[in-house]
Amino acid sequence: MSDGARGKRSSSYFHFFAGLNSGILSAVLLQPADLLKTRVQQSRSSTLLGTIQSIASGPNPIRQFWRGTLPSTLRTGFGSAIYFSSLNALRHRASLVAAGSSSDAAVKGAEHSSSLPKLSNTANLATGAFARTWAGFIMMPITVLKVRYESSLYSYNSLFTASRDIFRTEGLKGFFAGFGATAVRDAPYAGLYVLFYEQSKRKLSSLATKIEETSGTATKLSTSTSAGINFISGVAAAGLGTTITNPFDAIKTRIQLMPHKYGNMVQASKKMLAEEGMRSMFDGLGIRIARKAMSSALAWTVYEELIRRAETLKEVVEEKI
Repeated sequence: MSDGARGKRSSSYFHFFAGLNSGILSAVLLQPADLLKTRVQQSRSSTLLGTIQSIASGPNPIRQFWRGTLPSTLRTGFGSAIYFSSLNALRHRASLVAAGSSSDAAVKGAEHSSSLPKLSNTANLATGAFARTWAGFIMMPITVLKVRYESSLYSYNSLFTASRDIFRTEGLKGFFAGFGATAVRDAPYAGLYVLFYEQSKRKLSSLATKIEETSGTATKLSTSTSAGINFISGVAAAGLGTTITNPFDAIKTRIQLMPHKYGNMVQASKKMLAEEGMRSMFDGLGIRIARKAMSSALAWTVYEELIRRAETLKEVVEEKI
């Protein structure tokens, strides 16, 4: 099917809603992991097992594990919508430029599990980083609310109460606390994620195509095979990207929870290293890898499947017309 400009433009809104749905699904399912990561990162004395036991032994444990689901869903849902729609526009534009304003993708090859434009490594890195930074900036106020909701340091009982308290004590800048660390974390993470994700999909798709051609079962990757490749690639890419960028995530959490103590990214990193050592930079790494791997893999797999089905339906409709 052609990836022409008209086709991409006509499905721009669907990229937004596909990203929204995939983000909401991953946010709701994985909120307990996000909450546990925040609790572990808020203090060096907090351990994963101790945090789980503390929540489980308290009142309404199920509700407490999903504390902060509303701001998390808003942040992840709309953040994913903005990210995926921006990324699609950037990748489509990059593919046109690289192909000399033609409708073909910049990178061609064997059958691929993705229905999205195939770009060079540099283009994948740049478009992923820019789209994530832009989405992160827009959703920063919700991110701050989400982190404070998840922490045990605050007792907010509504988004309005939290917003009013932050504005009263810190002003508008309070809603953007930790943006520097967030941008430094998100830009390389998203860029590396898209790079690793696309490389993995390309290699696995090539391998799967050869296997299916040898067995004579198919000339095109099946939907289940494509979804499996996308999911495995998402897990692998998230694991690598998360490990590399975890120090910035740990710093960001401290700044958002205790801005008066940690100030900015440089001050926070110096204080954390001086008081708690290098291990503080990797607090919550294990659970963040598990959470990000499942979240990213789930979000991208759902997103790509929704896009694939939408493009297939559109192709059928256009053929009838």
